[in-house]
Amino acid sequence: MDWMDKTLVEVRDALAAGAVSAGDLVRGYLGRIEKRNPRINAYHEVWTQRALAQAAAVDQGAFRGRPLAGVPLAIKDNLCTQVGATTCGSRMIEHFHAPYTATAVQKLEEAGAIILGKTNLDEFAMGSSNENCAWGPVKNPCDETRVPGGSSGGSAAAVAAGMCAGALGSDTGGSIRLPAAWCGVVGLKPSYGRVSRYGLVAFASSLDQIGVFGRCVDDAALLLGVIAGPYPLDSTCAPRPVPDYRAAAHESPQGLKIGVAREYLSPANDPAVQRMMETALARFRAAGVAVVEVSLPHTPYGISTYYIVCTAEASSNLARYDGVRYGYRSAAAQDLIQVYSRTRQEAFGPEVKRRIMLGTYVLSSGYYDAYYLKALRVRRLIKEDFDRAFGQCDAIVCPTSTGPAFKLGDQSDDPLKMYLNDVYTVNCNLAGIPGISLPGATVEVEGCQLPLGLQLLGPVFEEAKLLRLARVYEGGQ
Repeated sequence: MDWMDKTLVEVRDALAAGAVSAGDLVRGYLGRIEKRNPRINAYHEVWTQRALAQAAAVDQGAFRGRPLAGVPLAIKDNLCTQVGATTCGSRMIEHFHAPYTATAVQKLEEAGAIILGKTNLDEFAMGSSNENCAWGPVKNPCDETRVPGGSSGGSAAAVAAGMCAGALGSDTGGSIRLPAAWCGVVGLKPSYGRVSRYGLVAFASSLDQIGVFGRCVDDAALLLGVIAGPYPLDSTCAPRPVPDYRAAAHESPQGLKIGVAREYLSPANDPAVQRMMETALARFRAAGVAVVEVSLPHTPYGISTYYIVCTAEASSNLARYDGVRYGYRSAAAQDLIQVYSRTRQEAFGPEVKRRIMLGTYVLSSGYYDAYYLKALRVRRLIKEDFDRAFGQCDAIVCPTSTGPAFKLGDQSDDPLKMYLNDVYTVNCNLAGIPGISLPGATVEVEGCQLPLGLQLLGPVFEEAKLLRLARVYEGGQ
């Protein structure tokens, strides 16, 4: 049996039942990586010997009874690990070895998971296509001429290509949900504060959140249950108990209401996206879920607000990469000013430089009030829109993107067009609410079936309810 094409839950159950050994499973995934990764470029590092040693320990009884014992996973390369390098897809910290391991990764390993390696991403998680990585673009397993979505494209592609059973990513403005949609997998961004960010290299600290990828809703529920929960070294992580997300996902949807926001039914959507939405609403109604119309009037301001807030925070967070303390340092620098300027000029890629400059501008004297302060006010209005909408429904359904993945290089010269790929995802981060992207439909483009994603957005810390509605949609397929 080819276990690499099974869901994470199926793999976990087979391991627990003794139907497959952890060693055979890891060797199978490593074989798939060896075959497919040279073309797709999902992994930056593969920890072959370590994974095999961990598998042998699991087969000898280690981690018996743990929720992920022997399950092979991948993690995005902006999560700190004491093993290997943490590069964030950038030349700036190409050789950085973290002194500690991110909380989310530590929790996976404590649950018995086997980490196969680290996946590629847009540099410092800045991008919607995964073409900004210093180690080359990640390619979409569904069509290798197309982008997988970013910035967690490596993790999404690895799951879609059967190179791991599940994966971790990070989501600042759609960086889990967009790749999940375009690669045809499930991607969940939790509420801000649901999962500790300790050990996640910061891009925009008020927006970043660690989340999960899987092949089905149960996969996402299982992984979230493992990594969620408070952590004493992370003051932004909420001290709330962690529900049994898998059990919650299987509860009856009776009495739940799903909202449809007119602002997400844009004429800019591909016709296949509109058909996907109609099919989704029919499935919810058939399952006894009431469908109501809601309004999110400040939706059109989301992209502008997001790209002010996130670049401002990026400008501050990336100031630490200055060639002085750690990371790359220009060999051509003649004085202190050149150490700063040449180091950043030589080691940062074009998109990171663009965002640093935008962020520095909106924070500068004379422009702070006009841009950054105004963006914070609009952010509050966007959150209040969601608060009012969730007074009428339990979740909101919308597309993850306006259409399928585009060709590699098609939008590289048009930053604004690239940023608009996030139009349906950024407001979720601005409001701090959870969102999940599900395989929604496929559309034929140039003879290839390309995935489309259906997105569900829920109230803050209501991931259990979101997963329950996600299972309703998934079960209707």
